[in-house]
Formats: sequence, C-alpha cells, structure tokens
Amino acid sequence: MLITATEHYGAVMNRPFNYERYLSDAADKRITLTRLFVLYRELQTAVNPYSTCKPESTDYIAPYPRTGPGLAADRLPKFDLDRWNPEFFDRLHGFVSAAQRRGVIVEVALFSNPYSEEVWALNPLHPLNNINGTESIRPAEFLTTRAPAIFARQQALVRKIVNECNSYDNVILEICNEPFSDLTVTFPPGIRPNPDSAEMDEWQARIAGLIREVEAGLPLRHLIAGQGSYTAPAVYSSHGLSLTSSFDELPVDVVNVHTFENTVYRGVAYDIGGFMTGGLRLQALRDLFVATAGERKPLNLDEDNAAARFTDLQGWTIHRKRAWTTVVSGGHYDMIDFTIQIRLETGTMEAQQHIRSWIKHLSMFVHSMDLVHARPRPDLISQAPPHTVASVLAVEGQEYAIYLADAREVENPGLGDSIRGDVMVSLPPGRWTVTIVDPVTGQESTRPSIDGGMSRLELPEFRHDVAIRIKRD
Repeated sequence: MLITATEHYGAVMNRPFNYERYLSDAADKRITLTRLFVLYRELQTAVNPYSTCKPESTDYIAPYPRTGPGLAADRLPKFDLDRWNPEFFDRLHGFVSAAQRRGVIVEVALFSNPYSEEVWALNPLHPLNNINGTESIRPAEFLTTRAPAIFARQQALVRKIVNECNSYDNVILEICNEPFSDLTVTFPPGIRPNPDSAEMDEWQARIAGLIREVEAGLPLRHLIAGQGSYTAPAVYSSHGLSLTSSFDELPVDVVNVHTFENTVYRGVAYDIGGFMTGGLRLQALRDLFVATAGERKPLNLDEDNAAARFTDLQGWTIHRKRAWTTVVSGGHYDMIDFTIQIRLETGTMEAQQHIRSWIKHLSMFVHSMDLVHARPRPDLISQAPPHTVASVLAVEGQEYAIYLADAREVENPGLGDSIRGDVMVSLPPGRWTVTIVDPVTGQESTRPSIDGGMSRLELPEFRHDVAIRIKRD
C-alpha cells in the first residue's frame, strides 16, 4: 500500500533541503511513498509560504543550467534548454537511490498544470526564461501539443528523466499533476480557446506513449500514473470530475485522484471533500474506493488536501480518519504534511507526535496483512455504533481488518464524544482471535477468541476511531 504524510514535492529542486534526513524519517514512519516534481516550481503565497516546492530563486535547481545571456523573469541568468544541469541529475539520483535503500516508492511527476500566468512565468520553458526561443502560450496550452518547440522540449525532458530513472525499481512515473483547463475564459475573435479535456488527454496519451517507447529499449518497465483531464465549468456542475475515462481510456496503470467535492465514477457522484476546507466525508470516501475495487487499475488518493493547511490536532485528526478509511477500503493514500520545510525535514515536533506517528501505526497495521488477496468488504458489518462509518479489508477466510470512525463533521457539536457499542460481524465457521488497535497510540489488546457465524463484538469506549483485527486461530 502506498501510504504517506509527505513533503510538498520539492526535495530535488530545492537546494537546501536535506533529503537524506527526510527519507530516514519517512522510513522510520513506515511511509512507503514520496512524490517528486522535476520541473514545476510553485509561486510563494500566504498559504503554506515555506513549501519545499517554493524555493528561493537562488536555491531553485532545474534540469537545465542557467547560462545566460540575459536574465530570466526572476532576475537570474536564463536557462539553456539544449544542455542538462549536472547538479539536478546528481540530486535526482541521490534522492531516488536513497529512497530505494529505505524501501520508499518515488512518484516522479514529469509535469504539472501551470495554473496561472504568474506560475507559468517561473517555468524554464517560458520564453522569458530561456535562450532557445520557445513560444509564448497561455498556461493551459502547456498541456497540449499546440506549441511545437515547447512540446519538443517536453519530449526531450521525458526521454531524459525516463532514462535516468530506469535502473531503479522504486519509481512510478506520473504524467501530469492536475491536468485542468478553464473554458469559461473568453478570448477575442480569432484566438483559439483554452484546450478541452479531449485535447489535453491526447497530449497525455502522447507522453504516456513516449514513456513506453523509451522503456521498450531499456531493462526495466515502470508503472505510469495519471488522471483524466478536467475543465471548468464541468467540474463545478453536475458533470463533476469524472474518473471513468481514467479507468477506461487513459493509457495509465494507476489512476490518481485529488480531493474534489463532485468526483464522478460510472455516473455516481461522490463528495470526497473540498480543497483545504476541513471536510471529513468518510462515507463517500469509503464508497468510492469500494466501488472501484473491481477495476483492473488501482485508485490512488494521490493528494489529499482536505485539511492540509490546518497543521493542528483537528486537521491531523481529519487526515488520520481519511487515511485509515481509504486504506482499509483498499485504496492508496497520500496527504501533504505542510510542517516539512527546508531545515525542518522531519516536520515539527507536534507533527511527529501526531500525524506522522499515526501514519506509522496505519502502515504497520495494514502491512501485516496479505495485501495481495485483501479486498474491501464493508457488507461484513451489519451493525455499528451510531455516527460511525465502518470500513473492512478482508482476506477471505483468514483475516478481517475493521476500522470504525466517528464520521461527524467538525461543525457537529457531538464530534469527539465518547462512543460505545457493539459491532455485528459475519464470519466463516471456526475460531477467531480478536485484537483491538488504537489508531492514535498503536497499542493492541487481545480479546478472548470467538466462534464464526454472526458474532457480536463489544467495543471498548473510544473517541474518534478504533480498529479491530480478526484472525483465524
């Protein structure tokens, strides 16, 4: 299972970031995934101003060297796109190999949505920032083949990154982070509109095809991750963000999804939370992963930012519940720990005591199971205490993991009250050992064995959540 509370993607591009320290702590916390941007650089803003993906210009390491002549938009020498920057690739190899030694998977995000003119103006492929004559385009057009010179540079970067990463067995290649276009913007007559989903997905398919082509002549093959493109106003309407095309048409091996209130799968909408709004939405989250469990591609909650900016006990508790619910429903989970920064590569002391330790308890719990044969089975539970959502991961006939969480939202005055009650669970014949696990402390307590059939489990009093492991004697 890919499980992480990770930094914000700038481990290689941000020169002062001590990735060895970060990865050592990740391994200690049983974190199995980190996500890495290779080109995209974020604009510094009031929300999370110290993200590792927002380096100072003097600390930004790009795949290309700054040679000039002339100055880029950040008043440092322009980039030469005909050359590769040895410092960047030394750090890339250092990071991926250090992660490999620690058993951490690296999701290498080749591209990202530029989002706005201000963010696009930071990109080395922007015409103001290089000496090679790339075209002047709008941000959304970066995710298309409209500009031949820029697309050629994108292809060259893909070939280079794929070759450099091929020898590692701990790499997943992501096509593009959040491929999105705003179709509500109008332009003067004769100006081509922003690209629609079909055009952006054609570009994504070209990138995926290039990855396959390059790796066809190399020793290793790597999984490709991504999600279908989406547009406004569709994402703000009843159409929502559809995952169906990601499973059916997009040439990827892993389907990524980010937090979005109107996520649609096979015609059914799931409110799995809004961007940094603090919503819990546990039932919809569970139901989405259960619904997709039969797909041939796994679903990865690739960036859960439902409460990421709330770096406090309340925000972290939301993410603990969402992480457990996702994973015990058969999904993969990645949240952003915004306390991780340069010179703070293991996060704050509070994050260490709370969310990072909680992620460790979850990872240890789920990785003790036979995951190859585990499938979500929430129907196993016929009764649970009020206000809770039950998730079940089953290795049929052998082991059942149950996670119960208080699903009330933050604004509900009853949230956090003590919960008691019973769980009714249907087990195959035989004797079964029951273990109660505290997601906060990781402590376990074994109960007397029970017989199969319809069994009643009396729960200890708990606040927020509790986990149960039932194994055949």
